[in-house]
Amino acid sequence: MNIAMIAHDKKKDDMITLAIAYGEILSKHKIFATGTTGRLISEATGLKINCFKSGPLGGDQQIGARVADNKIDLVLFMRDPLTAQPHEPDVSALLRLCDVHNIPLATNLASSEIMLLALRRGDLDWRKLVNPEG
Repeated sequence: MNIAMIAHDKKKDDMITLAIAYGEILSKHKIFATGTTGRLISEATGLKINCFKSGPLGGDQQIGARVADNKIDLVLFMRDPLTAQPHEPDVSALLRLCDVHNIPLATNLASSEIMLLALRRGDLDWRKLVNPEG
């Protein structure tokens, strides 16, 4: 699966902790991330991360474009709900695209863990459920 990982500044430590704890699961998939988040995850875990620009510089939009093209299967987005984001319209657009394209989206540590555990069990391969032939 193609997994996108994004974290606001105050949530980057949570994302790194998640990536360390679930590195075995993540290593079996193709990981995409916004710039700083991807670099930090890679440095902490050794995972291969395909990095886009940082969120405020267009990284959220780059991931959104992949969601719109059905090239992302899961989004793990550690959002900071208590801090105003200068690129909030980009964040909202990404969330909307996940809803439009029926892409599983976790926006905090607890839901991200649930998604990764479901991924390990094989419960998130919804495209096979929709089209069992392939």
